[in-house]
Amino acid sequence: MDMCSVETEPVLPGKETPAASESAENSCCRSYGMEIEVLDYMYVKYARVWIPDPEEVWKSAELLKDYKPGDKVLQLRLEEGKDLEYSLDPKTKELPPLRNPDILVGENDLTALSYLHEPAVLHNLKVRFIDSKLIYTYCGIVLVAINPYEQLPIYGEDIINAYSGQNMGDMDPHIFAVAEEAYKQMARDERNQSIIVSGESGAGKTVSAKYAMRYFATVSGSASEANVEEKVLASNPIMESIGNAKTTRNDNSSRFGKYIEIGFDKRYRIIGANMRTYLLEKSRVVFQAEEERNYHIFYQLCASAALPEFKTLRLGNANYFHYTKQGGSPVIDGVDDAKEMVNTRQACTLLGISDSYQMGIFRILAGILHLGNVEFASRDSDSCTVPPKHEPLTIFCDLMGVEYEEMAHWLCHRKLATATETYIKPISKLHAINARDALAKHIYANLFNWIVDHVNKALHATVKQHSFIGVLDIYGFETFEINSFEQFCINYANEKLQQQFNMHVFKLEQEEYMKEQIPWTLIDFYDNQPCINLIEAKMGVLDLLDEECKMPKGSDDSWAQKLYNTHLNKCALFEKPRMSNKAFIIKHFADKVEYQCEGFLEKNKDTVYEEQIRVLKSSKFKLLPELFQDEEKVLSPTSAAPSGRVPLTRMPVKPAKARPGQASKEHKKTVGHQFRNSLHLLMETLNATTPHYVRCIKPNDFKFPFTFDEKRAVQQLRACGVLETIRISAAGFPSRWTYQEFFSRYRVLMKQRDVLGDRKQTCKNVLEKLIQDKDKYQFGKTKIFFRAGQVAYLEKIRADKLRAACIRIQKTIRGWLMRKKYMRMRKAAITIQRHVRGYQARCYAKFLRRTRAAITIQKFQRMYVVRKRYQSMRDATIALQALLRGYMVRNKYQMMLREHKSVVIQKHVRGWLARRRYGRTLRAIIYLQCCYRRMMAKRELKKLKIEARSVERYKKLHIGLENKIMQLQRKIDEQNKEYKSLLEKMTTLEATYTTETEKLRSDVERLRLSEEEARSASSRVLSLQEEIAKLRTELHHTQAEKKSIEERADKYKHETEQLVSELKEQNSLLKTEKEELNRRIHDQAREITESMEKKLVEETKQLELDLNDERLRYQNLLNEFSRLEERYDDLKDEMNLMVSIPKPGHKRTDSTHSSNESEYTFSSEITEAEDLPLRMEQEPSEKKAALDMSLFLKLQKRVSELEQEKQSLQDELDRKEEQALRAKAKEEERPPIRGAELEYESLKRQELESENKKLKNELNELQKALTETRAPEVTAPGAPAYRVLLDQLTSVSEELEVRKEEVLILRSQLVSQKEAIQPKHTMTDATILLEDVQKMKDKGEIAQAYIGLKETNRLLESQLQSQRKSHENELESLRGEIQSLKEENNRQQQLLAQNLQLPPEARIEASLQHEITRLTNENLDLMEQLEKQDKTVRKLKKQLKVFAKKIGELEVGQMENISPGQIIDEPIRPVNIPRKEKDFQGMLEYKKEDEQKLVKNLILELKPRGVAVNLIPGLPAYILFMCVRHADYLNDDQKVRSLLTSTINGIKKVLKKRGDDFETVSFWLSNTCRFLHCLKQYSGEEGFMKHNTPRQNEHCLTNFDLAEYRQVLSDLAIQIYQQLVRVLENILQPMIVSGMLEHETIQGVSGVKPTGLRKRTSSIADEGTYTLDSIIRQLNSFHSVMCQHGMDPELIKQVVKQMFYIIGAVTLNNLLLRKDMCSWSKGMQIRYNVSQLEEWLRDKNLMNSGAKETLEPLIQAAQLLQVKKKTDEDAEAICSMCNALTTAQIVKVLNLYTPVNEFEERVLVSFIRTIQVRLRDRKDSPQLLMDAKHIFPVTFPFNPSSLALETIQIPASLGLGFISRV
Repeated sequence: MDMCSVETEPVLPGKETPAASESAENSCCRSYGMEIEVLDYMYVKYARVWIPDPEEVWKSAELLKDYKPGDKVLQLRLEEGKDLEYSLDPKTKELPPLRNPDILVGENDLTALSYLHEPAVLHNLKVRFIDSKLIYTYCGIVLVAINPYEQLPIYGEDIINAYSGQNMGDMDPHIFAVAEEAYKQMARDERNQSIIVSGESGAGKTVSAKYAMRYFATVSGSASEANVEEKVLASNPIMESIGNAKTTRNDNSSRFGKYIEIGFDKRYRIIGANMRTYLLEKSRVVFQAEEERNYHIFYQLCASAALPEFKTLRLGNANYFHYTKQGGSPVIDGVDDAKEMVNTRQACTLLGISDSYQMGIFRILAGILHLGNVEFASRDSDSCTVPPKHEPLTIFCDLMGVEYEEMAHWLCHRKLATATETYIKPISKLHAINARDALAKHIYANLFNWIVDHVNKALHATVKQHSFIGVLDIYGFETFEINSFEQFCINYANEKLQQQFNMHVFKLEQEEYMKEQIPWTLIDFYDNQPCINLIEAKMGVLDLLDEECKMPKGSDDSWAQKLYNTHLNKCALFEKPRMSNKAFIIKHFADKVEYQCEGFLEKNKDTVYEEQIRVLKSSKFKLLPELFQDEEKVLSPTSAAPSGRVPLTRMPVKPAKARPGQASKEHKKTVGHQFRNSLHLLMETLNATTPHYVRCIKPNDFKFPFTFDEKRAVQQLRACGVLETIRISAAGFPSRWTYQEFFSRYRVLMKQRDVLGDRKQTCKNVLEKLIQDKDKYQFGKTKIFFRAGQVAYLEKIRADKLRAACIRIQKTIRGWLMRKKYMRMRKAAITIQRHVRGYQARCYAKFLRRTRAAITIQKFQRMYVVRKRYQSMRDATIALQALLRGYMVRNKYQMMLREHKSVVIQKHVRGWLARRRYGRTLRAIIYLQCCYRRMMAKRELKKLKIEARSVERYKKLHIGLENKIMQLQRKIDEQNKEYKSLLEKMTTLEATYTTETEKLRSDVERLRLSEEEARSASSRVLSLQEEIAKLRTELHHTQAEKKSIEERADKYKHETEQLVSELKEQNSLLKTEKEELNRRIHDQAREITESMEKKLVEETKQLELDLNDERLRYQNLLNEFSRLEERYDDLKDEMNLMVSIPKPGHKRTDSTHSSNESEYTFSSEITEAEDLPLRMEQEPSEKKAALDMSLFLKLQKRVSELEQEKQSLQDELDRKEEQALRAKAKEEERPPIRGAELEYESLKRQELESENKKLKNELNELQKALTETRAPEVTAPGAPAYRVLLDQLTSVSEELEVRKEEVLILRSQLVSQKEAIQPKHTMTDATILLEDVQKMKDKGEIAQAYIGLKETNRLLESQLQSQRKSHENELESLRGEIQSLKEENNRQQQLLAQNLQLPPEARIEASLQHEITRLTNENLDLMEQLEKQDKTVRKLKKQLKVFAKKIGELEVGQMENISPGQIIDEPIRPVNIPRKEKDFQGMLEYKKEDEQKLVKNLILELKPRGVAVNLIPGLPAYILFMCVRHADYLNDDQKVRSLLTSTINGIKKVLKKRGDDFETVSFWLSNTCRFLHCLKQYSGEEGFMKHNTPRQNEHCLTNFDLAEYRQVLSDLAIQIYQQLVRVLENILQPMIVSGMLEHETIQGVSGVKPTGLRKRTSSIADEGTYTLDSIIRQLNSFHSVMCQHGMDPELIKQVVKQMFYIIGAVTLNNLLLRKDMCSWSKGMQIRYNVSQLEEWLRDKNLMNSGAKETLEPLIQAAQLLQVKKKTDEDAEAICSMCNALTTAQIVKVLNLYTPVNEFEERVLVSFIRTIQVRLRDRKDSPQLLMDAKHIFPVTFPFNPSSLALETIQIPASLGLGFISRV
C-alpha cells in the first residue's frame, strides 16, 4: 500500500510567494543565526559557504578573500569556476552559512555535523542517498527515510539478525534499528511504544511500517504467531481499495491515516493486532479534482461488471457514473482494476468476510454509484422533485432494499421540529444535491468503519495483552495553491504531533543535560502552543466555526469577518491576505498557509437528514442496518475510534447512557468537534507510550530510482520537523565528545607538558587555551558539550596544526632529499670527469696508432697499385701476341683442310662413276641369265605338271609343306613366348599373333581342300608361293610391330617407374599424414582424457558439495529434532509441575518411566503425552492459560509421528521373540509327565535340525551364486573378493559344524536320558526326579552314555569327512569354473587386441569404451551380490547365535526340571561339553542392578574440572565399551541394549543440565567420539581392523552387530558438536566486534570522528571492553580444553574452522552495516588482527584446517578499504582481488568508505559504476551479509586407539568399585 497523502507544493526562496520566501529565510536564520556572530573569524580565504539558489536551493561557493567586519559584499567562486559577488543584507548583515569539513559529510547522524543548518542537512542527505546509496539517516531521535523507488537487499532475515540486540548508535541507520530500540525499551522499561511514520504520499510510509512489523514478528521468537503480520499485510489490498485513490502526485495515495497496535504477551511474543483509522477523506466520494479518481473500489466494481455475480448490481463503465467521472481520468496506467478486484475479494475471504457479506458490501457500493446519478428537477426556487420512475433511484432502492416513494420523498424534503409541532418542508435543488452527497458520504464512511471492525476481529488476540507497540502511518504537513477545510484539519493534526515531538525532544535534551549536570537555563526551545491555541482554544478558529454553524443564516463570509475581528492584529500567527476578504493566513511551524473560507461551514456541518437515515435503517437488506447500529453504541476512549478525514465518524468519545433522541443529536455534532476529539484520543495514546519517529522523504515526483530533487526534499524537510530537530539541537550544545574521544582526537593540539594523568583536567586546560569564550562549551560529567560550529573550529585548528607539521616534515624531507641528490650528482660528476678524461687519453693514443697505421697502409697501397698497373700492361701484351699468332695458324690450317677435302671428294666421285658403270654391266648379264633360266624353267614346268598328277608326288609336296608349316608354328610360339615376357599391355599383340595363326591354319585347310584341285591346276602352287611371300612380308611387318611394341614397352616401363616413384612419394606423404593424424588422435585422446579427468574432478567436487549439503541438511534435521525433543521435555516437565500437585506427604512416581528410554523407545513419554490433555481438564482454568497448548499438541503430534517408525522396529523385534515366548508359555503349561517333556525335546531337536538344514541350503545357494559369476577379476582365486567370500564360507561352515556338534550332543543327552528313565506314569514328579538322580549316578549308565557319545563322535567324523569331500569337490568345480572364465577372459582380450588394431578413432570410441563400461557394470553387479551375500551370512550368524542361546535355555530348563533343589545355586547337567572358551581379558563385569549407579557415577556426576582432569583421555568411553564387551561376551542382548540406551540418555541429560559449559560439552563430545571409534575398531569389520594389533583383534565383539547403535551415537555426536558450536558462539559473540573492529590494536592509526546524538561505541579500549588479546586468550582456552579432553585432531580442526568462520562472518557483517568502520585505517587494523589470528593458527599447527580460508572475505574487505580506488586499472585489480566477496558486498564497502582525515578521498560514484559493470557477469548470491549462524557439516573420521583394553585401570575416585575387571 502506498503512503498517506502529504500533498505539498514546493515553497522555495526566490520563486514562491513572499510568505514562503520569508518562511524559508526565517527557518534558515533560526538554524544558523546564532553562529554568525561568533564565527565570523571562520570567513577567511578558501572557506566554503552555502548561498541560496533558485534551482538547487543551496549552492556551494568558496571565498576568494577574507571577510572583514563591515564588508557589504563577499567575493565568491562557485564550484563550476564562476566568480560571484554576494551582497549581504544591509539590515541584518547575515553571512551565508558555512560548509562542514569533508570528513563530516555523509555522517550517519545529522546532529554530528559541526554546522547545523538547512543546507548542511540537505547536502548530507543527498551525498548519502546519491553517492553511498544509503536511504536511512538519523537526525537526533528521528530516522529520515528516503524512498529509493528500487528494491534493496537490506531487509532480509540476516539483516534482522544483525540488528537484533544491538544498540541504536552502534549500527548504521535502519528501520530495523528503530524497531529494535522500541522492542528493547518495551521489554526493559515495560512501557508501551509507538513508532510514528509520517511523510508525503509515495514517500514510503506504509513500506516502513511493514518492515517494522516484520522485524517484530521475526525477533519475537514465535514463528507460529508470525502470521499476525501476514494478516495485517493481507489487509492491505482491501484497505487500499476502500481507502486509496489516484491523486495528481500519486496513483495509489492513502486518503486516511492508520494506527496499528501490535500486541505482545508477557514473553514479548506477538499475539495479535488492532487497527485504528483516522481522517478518511469522505469528500472524495462525491467530488474529485481534475486528473484524480474516486476510491479504487468503485473502478474495480465497474471493471468487473461483466461477472455473472455482479449482473444484479447493474453496473457499467466508470464514465457513466457521476461519482467516478468528475476527474476525467478513470484509468491508471499499468493497473488492471479487474485483477485488483480479484485481490480485494481474496483479501476479504482471508480476513473472514464471507461471500454473502462481500456481495452485500458490493451492493452498497453500487448503490452509492447509482445514488450519485440521481437528478432533481426544480419546481420553484425553494422546492424540487425527483423525476417519476427515475431509473438511478429505482436501482438504488432495489439494491438497498428500501421503498422508492419514501426515499424519493425524503431526498426532496426535510422535517423540522419545533417545541410545539413538527412539519415537513421542501428543499431547493441545490440543498437536495448537497443532501444526496452527504448521504453518500455517510454511507461510505460507515461501510469503511464496518470493514475496519471486521479486520480488527480477524487480528484480535485470544490471549491477554501485556504490552503493545503502535505503528502510526500518518500524513505530513500540506499546502496547496487553494487550501480548504481538509488542509486545515491535517495541518492542525501536524501541529499537535509537532508539539508532542518537540516536547519529547525537549524532555530527552533535558534528561541528557541534567545527567551531565549542564545548566538547563542555557537552552531555549521553540513551542508551537500559541498556534494550537489559535486553532482549538476558546474563541479559536474551530470554536468560531462551530458557533457560526449553529447560526440559522451563518455563512463563510460572516465567519471570516468574525475571525478578522477576533484575531487580526491580536495574534502574531494570524494574518489577513491583502487582496482577499474570504481567506486567512496561519503561521504554522513549517510554513505560512493561506486558507480559503469558502466551503468551511458546509464541510464542517456535513448535514445528513435523519429521515433519510431512518429510511435506510428500515431496509430489508440486513447488512445496511448493521452499518448504522454502530452509531448507537458508545465507545470508550481506549477503543477504536475511526474517524473521517473530513468529516469524522459520528462516535462519542466519552461514555454516556443511551437515551431517546441521542442519535439525532449525534448527527448534529460538527466535523471539527469530532476531529478535535479524535485527535485528542490519538495524542493521549501517543503520550502514554514512548515515541519513535520515522520521517519518510519523497526524493522526486517521477518515481525515478535514486534521483534527488533538492526542491522537493527541502520542502518536506521543513514540513516534517527534521529541521526543527536541527534547530533545537543547534540552540544548545549539539556536539558532544567523551573526554577520552576528545583527547584521542585532539592530542595533536596538546604539548607534552599539557598531558596529565587526569584526562578530564587535560581536556579542560586545552580547551581554555583553544577557545577563549567559555560559553562555547560546557564540561559535563562524562562528556564535553560544544556549541554549533566549535567542532569545525577545532577541526580547522587541528587541520592547520597537521598541515604545518606536514609542511615541516616535507621541508625537512625535501632538504634531506635535495642534499642527498646533490651528493649523488657531485659524486656522479667526478666519476664522469674521470671517465671522460680517460676516454680522451685513450682516443689520443688511438689517433696516434691510427696515423702510423695509415702511413703503412698507404705505402703498401701505392706499391700494390703500381704493381697491378705493370701486370695489366704485361698481360695485355702477351694476349695480343697470342691472338695474332693464333690467327695466322688458323688461316694456314683452313687452307690445308680445304685441300684435303677436295682430294676426298674427287676420290668418291671417281669411285661412284666406276660402280655405276659396273652396275649397268651386271644388270645386263643378269637379264640374260634370267631369260635363259626362264626358258629352262618353262621346260621344267611342263615336266612338273606331268609329275604332279601322280599321288606320290603330291604327298611329298604335302610333307614338305607340313614341315614348313610346323617350322612357322614353332617360330610363332617362340615369338609368343617372347611376347609373354612383356607387361599386360602386350596381350593385344598376342591376340594379333593368334589371329595370324588362325589365318595360316585356315590357309592350310584351304591347301588341303585344294589337294584334289592341285592335280588339275598347277597354278595352285604359285598361289601358295604368293601366300608364302605374303607371310614373309607379314612376318617382316610383325617384326616391325614387335620393335614398336618393345619401344612402347620401354616407354611404358619408364612411365611405370615414374608412376611408382610418384606413388612412393605419395605414400611417404600419406605416411606423414598418417603420423600427423595419429599424433592428432593421440593429442585428442590426451585432451579428452584430461577433459574427462577435469570433468571427473569437477564432478567429484560437485559430489563433495552435494554430500556436504546433504550432510548439512541431515545435521540440521538432527538439530531440529533435538530442539523439538528438548522442547517436548521442557513442556512435559512443565506439565508435570502443573498437573502433578501431590497431596501433603505423598508424591506419586510415574511407573511407566524406565531407564531404557532412548530415541527408539519413547513408549513412556507417549503415554504421558497422551495423558496430558486428560490431566489438563482437571486443573483450574488459570493454570491452563500458562501453557501454550497449541504448540504442545503440535510437538506431541510431531513426536508421535517420529516414533511410529521406531515403534514398528520394536514390533518387529517382538514378533521375532514371539516363538521364544510361546515356548516359555508351553513350558509353564506342560503336564507333569516325563514322556511329554521328551516329546517336546525331540520336537525342539527336529526344529533345530531343520534350521540347520535350511542354513546349509542357504550356504549351498551362496556357493552356487558364487560359481555363477562370470567376472574373472572378481572370482579369481587370488582376488580379494574371492578370498573374503571364501573366508566367510569357511567361517560359516565351521560355525555350522559347531552347531551341528551341539545338536548331536543334545541328541546324545536326550538318548541317554530316554534310556535311563523308565516311563512310570503313576509315580509323582518327586519320585521320578529322585530315580533320575540315582540312575545318573550309576556307573553303568555313565558307561552307556560314554558309548553313545563315542558312536556319536564317529558319526560326526564320518559326516565331517563327507562334508570335507563335498567341499573339496565344490572347490574343484569352482577352480574349473574359474579356469573357464580365465579362458573366456583370454578370448576377450584377443578380441580386444583385434579391436585395438582398428583405426584409433574406432578403437577409442567404440571397443575400448564399450568393454570398459561392460566390465565395470559387471564388477559393480558382482560387488552388490557379494554385499548381499555378506549380509545374508551375517544374518545366518545371528540366527545361529540365537538358536545357540535357545539351546542353552532349553538345557537349563531341562536341568531345572530334573533337580529343582539345586537349580538356584548350581544347575546340574548330565553331560557338560561347553564351547571352547576364549581369552576374555579387557572386559568389565557389573550387575544388572548396578547399571543406573554406573551411569550416575560415570556420566551424570562426573565433573570435567574435577575428577576427570587427571584421567586418561576418553576413559569413560573405554569403561563403557569394556562393559559392552562383557555383555556381548555373555550374549545378553537385553543388557547391551539397556546399557547403550542408558548411556545415550545419560549423556543427553548431562548436556541438557550443563549444556552451557564449554568444558562439559567438549568433554562428552570427545568421549562420545571415542566410544563410537571403539565400537568401530572392535566391531570385527575388516575395514576398521587394519590398524589393530593381534591382541586387539581378539577383543572384537563376537555376538552382536552394533551398527545401528553406531549410527545413533554418530547422530548424538553431531548434536553435541552443534551444541558445542552454539556454546563457543555465545562466548565469542560479545568479543568479536569489539576485539576485531572497535579496539585499536595499533594505537594512533584510527582517528575518532565527531559523534551525534546517538551514542557510538568508542574504539578506545576502556576497562571491561574486549580486545584482540581477549579473543586469542579465549581461543587458547578452547584449544587447551579440547586437547586436554583428547578430542580427535581432525575434529579440533573442524571446531577451529567453525570458530574462525564465526569470527570472520560477524566481523564482516558488522563492517558492512557500520559506515564509521569503513576507512583506510580500519582496514589496516583488520589486516593486523587477521595476521595475529593466522599466527595463532601457525603456533597451534592448524594452518591446514581450512580456518584461514574462512577469513578470506574479511581479508579481501580489509584490502578493499586500503587499495587505490580511482582508475580503471584499480577497478580491474579490485575485481580480480575480491573473488571471495559478492558484488553486493564490494559495492556496499565502496559506498560506505568514509575518510577519517582530510587527506583521504572519497570513492567517486563513477568508479563504483565501473566496478558494477565489470562485475555484471559474475554469478554470485545477491545476499549482502554472510550467514553467521551457518554450521559446517561435521564428519568423524575413524581414529583407532592404540591403547590396550587389558591395561586400563579404573581410578578409585570414580566410585566404580562395584565393577570388576575380567
